[in-house]
Amino acid sequence: MHQGKLLIDATCAPSDIAFPTDLTLLNRSREKLETMIDTMHEERLKPAIKPRTYRKKARKQYLSVSKQKRPGKKKVCRAMKQQLNHVKRDLNHIAKLAEEVGLSVLSRQEYRDLLVIQELYRQQLAMYQSKQNRIDNRIVSIEQPHVRPIVRGKAHTSVEFGAKMSVVMKDGWTFLDRLEWDSYHEGHDLQRAVMTYRDRYGCFPEAVLADRIYATRENRRFCKENGIRLSGPRLGRPPKHESVEDKQVAYQDACERNAIEAKFGEGKRSYGLGLIRARLKETSETVIALQILNLNLSKVLRDLPSFFIFILGARIRDYFTDLQSTNNDEWVIQ
Repeated sequence: MHQGKLLIDATCAPSDIAFPTDLTLLNRSREKLETMIDTMHEERLKPAIKPRTYRKKARKQYLSVSKQKRPGKKKVCRAMKQQLNHVKRDLNHIAKLAEEVGLSVLSRQEYRDLLVIQELYRQQLAMYQSKQNRIDNRIVSIEQPHVRPIVRGKAHTSVEFGAKMSVVMKDGWTFLDRLEWDSYHEGHDLQRAVMTYRDRYGCFPEAVLADRIYATRENRRFCKENGIRLSGPRLGRPPKHESVEDKQVAYQDACERNAIEAKFGEGKRSYGLGLIRARLKETSETVIALQILNLNLSKVLRDLPSFFIFILGARIRDYFTDLQSTNNDEWVIQ
């Protein structure tokens, strides 16, 4: 048994972070490490010589490049090397101070930042030495280390920084199917979404409306075995003469699939999915789930007037039906 249509698509919920650049991240790391060194030095036994951090020199080197509108590649590489050396020196100072006073003098936030900065330095050093701009589990924010770059290939921005989520729709109802902070191929979510649809409604959908990234050979084979029509063109060379019926079906699928794109726009423009302001990973996931709930609540509110009109119309119809039957009975008695 097949009933209904399943709409599926993926989007990104951007987090509220500044656009990350490697040089800026290293500068922020250096500033935080210098604050930790000051805190740990105050706990040392007097007299003690404070470790030299060259903070004024490092700040001047950073500003000489960051204030330029379009710095050259050589200038950026030289500035990256300088900031890497400063961060390395500060990490060595903290390691020596930790042997003397321990890390317990740092606050919980500072200790967390220290762990993040150590991993950030390792990633930046590896990319600098290999002369690459890509690394697995790349950190783009010290305050929110769980955020990852998500390549979307949109016209206004090619990369977004936030959580990637897969969303499914049925008759205007929105469901959060998957939420990940690491990038993934959304085409692998189709089969699980179809099986969830069967568990939720007790039947398979008549058709799955999705874009071309979902039309893999495995998904096509899965839909064919279960009698489900998958939207989109067939594999291989397009036919020279396409039937009018196929054109109408493709046009109708494209029109109906716009509903999920519109739902993304509604969530990002009206309900805060366009900028997640929560800081923690768990809090951000909760906020995203609540925004999906808001989308469904807004549908309920939109459907309430038509529901009341339907109930009122049914009551009025029943009233006149009863009135007519009463009049007919009186006419028969007379």
